[in-house]
Amino acid sequence: MLVRPRPPERLLGAEGACTDRPVEPAHDVMVWMRATFIDEEAPLLNEEHAHLREAMIGVLWCAEPNARQGNAVVGQCETTQFQGGRWAKVRQHQQLQEWFGFLPHFLITLDAGYADQCSDAQFCSLVEHELLHAGQERDGYGAPKFRKDGSPAFAMRGHDVEEFVSIVARYGVGAAAGRTAELVEAASRAPLICEAEVAGACGTCGRSLTYA
Repeated sequence: MLVRPRPPERLLGAEGACTDRPVEPAHDVMVWMRATFIDEEAPLLNEEHAHLREAMIGVLWCAEPNARQGNAVVGQCETTQFQGGRWAKVRQHQQLQEWFGFLPHFLITLDAGYADQCSDAQFCSLVEHELLHAGQERDGYGAPKFRKDGSPAFAMRGHDVEEFVSIVARYGVGAAAGRTAELVEAASRAPLICEAEVAGACGTCGRSLTYA
């Protein structure tokens, strides 16, 4: 497994937070996450990422703090769907080409300060959380969708579980929506890889996170 990448020193600390260039591409993270989680021979392979072997993924470090509902946002995944008028879209397209040399299907942004201080397990958990948001479209039967050229049809993916705590407390797991029962069963077992908690918020789904 490749050595875990670290954000550059110029983006860290009070000086980094005030830099006039708080965002920069993290090419080493792109290489690391493929070699660690996505490639067929990856040591921490997760087959839920298999469709991403054909995806173009860009990763950014950001030194600018972000927060949502009082929680620090430490990671975000988004598709590169340009907003605004024609010139705004041209600017955004040019910026991504200059950063990466290609137009990503997904763009992942990581908080540089958090990434520098967190443990290896926390960093792996954070990166995989954002990778899991980089999903594949599904048809009406739940099967993965592909484009005419045979490549995956990429799309943002939500969380597996959509339920209220009070519903589970009042009526039990069996009455809960979605895959709540699977989550409870998974939580009752020892982690497959390691135990890690990330306190913060996901900029993609806007939720507070504490996950293993």
